[in-house]
Amino acid sequence: MKTPFAITLDAGSSLLNKTGSWRTERPVYLDRLPPCNHACPAGENIQQWLYLTEEGRYAEAWRQIMDDNPFPAVMGRVCYHPCEVSCNRGQLDEAVGINAVERFLGDQALINEWQMEAGAPTGKRVMVVGAGPGGLAATYHLRRMGHEVTVYDASPQAGGMVRYGIPKYRMPREKLRAEVARIEQMGADLQLNTRIDDVIAARDEGKFDAVFLSIGAQLPKRVDIKVNGELPVLDAAIVLRNTELEEPTGLRGQVVVYGGGNTAIDVARSAVRLGAKSATVVVFEAREHMPAHEFEVKEAREEGVELICLRAIREVNGNQVTLEKLVPSEGRWPQPTGQFETITADVVVQALGQNVQTDLVDTISGIKVAEGAVQVGTDMQTGCPGVFAGGDMIPSERTVTTSIGHGKKAARNIDAYLRGITYDAAEQHELVTFDMLNTWYYSDAPRTVRPMLSVMRRQSGFAEIVGNIDQDNATFEARRCMSCGNCFECDNCYGVCPDNAVNKLGPGMRFEFKYDYCKGCGLCVSECPCGAIKMTPEEI
Repeated sequence: MKTPFAITLDAGSSLLNKTGSWRTERPVYLDRLPPCNHACPAGENIQQWLYLTEEGRYAEAWRQIMDDNPFPAVMGRVCYHPCEVSCNRGQLDEAVGINAVERFLGDQALINEWQMEAGAPTGKRVMVVGAGPGGLAATYHLRRMGHEVTVYDASPQAGGMVRYGIPKYRMPREKLRAEVARIEQMGADLQLNTRIDDVIAARDEGKFDAVFLSIGAQLPKRVDIKVNGELPVLDAAIVLRNTELEEPTGLRGQVVVYGGGNTAIDVARSAVRLGAKSATVVVFEAREHMPAHEFEVKEAREEGVELICLRAIREVNGNQVTLEKLVPSEGRWPQPTGQFETITADVVVQALGQNVQTDLVDTISGIKVAEGAVQVGTDMQTGCPGVFAGGDMIPSERTVTTSIGHGKKAARNIDAYLRGITYDAAEQHELVTFDMLNTWYYSDAPRTVRPMLSVMRRQSGFAEIVGNIDQDNATFEARRCMSCGNCFECDNCYGVCPDNAVNKLGPGMRFEFKYDYCKGCGLCVSECPCGAIKMTPEEI
């Protein structure tokens, strides 16, 4: 059995003068995983690009984002920023405005025409079906790896549900066009107005070496509503698509939208902008359980949208919509009461979600579809060798950011498949939690508020409603980051060590411990603001 280090010292040895000889634990520097990085479905290194922004190195910060996500200007507008929900600073005062800074950097890239370069040609060809965020993200990463990519999409313009499902007041089309154009400038071939019905035949005809499928959820879900009369009952996905195509939407008079998600809110807010007399959203759930994001609901109500919660549409007679009152229950769904009321409508829009059209893969040998989703392995590959899938097509959360993350992951696995190797993702660091921080170090810094159009201007058209932050605010907001889990060289450990056992290595090099003199008191851990040091048992 080994004896403790201190007991093995020879009598009279000069090592007896080294105070570290009696240590039972030693401090170690480590990099922990920030919660913002961990929560990002696109896998961005958020903490790193915030640091670069804080330093005023905007082009470098943008390129850091572009390592993982080719759409910072888009995501700075449509991402629901789960990173901010997870931000440790939110438990101190308010979360860092990560989304606002990402949007600032994305717009800086468009203003300054920053570009990304394709990789050295590999001679391999990949077919991508679907020019939405997942397909375009995969295309971008595959081009950076040097593979030729051709993208097919049945729509007249690229963008998928970002274009055809998110209104212009949230996602200005010029920003989307510019970021798609950057991918085209890298050599991607976009074949629009081109529907693929036979994937394998198209793959073989085009002599492609691999395929990535990323079709968005565009088939509307419907419930049967008994309609007596000619009052139109429309589908939300079609209404929003027609709004984008500037075709008749059918939104007129008193508009009733059935659903409680973001799509329902988007339809109601679009109706307001198109001049509807009123817009009412009938919600199955209680107000606090609505799937729509809180800020979307708040803005909609400011614009005059009415909510009627805990109601189900049972039938339509003429222009009278019969609602059954519901009550909360212990289960997921509210329960009917048998009590009814009526409201007046000129049009009803169902906004109860969308499905994916999976008949595209029905004839492909080896591909399994379960509960409306294509089944894939951990490498994003289907049961058909060389055919990968992601985005709304596979079992996952259906968000733009998730699709972008799928595109990146698929590209890395497709690249490995083309090279005849297996892609192994890097092991994640330990997650840093709020209790690992010493927040006394951080000064008060109120969160930056993004400017917003007045309600009257928002109601009058589809102009973007949320403004950008300026350079000073972007830098300030980045400085609010607490660098959770990663040393930022504050010098606290260096200054508080009673044994002078911390060696400063120079700017950007961090520190090292002189263990011969470290007694293992743990003072450095207790005084490290960001949780970048921990105590580990001494080997015996």
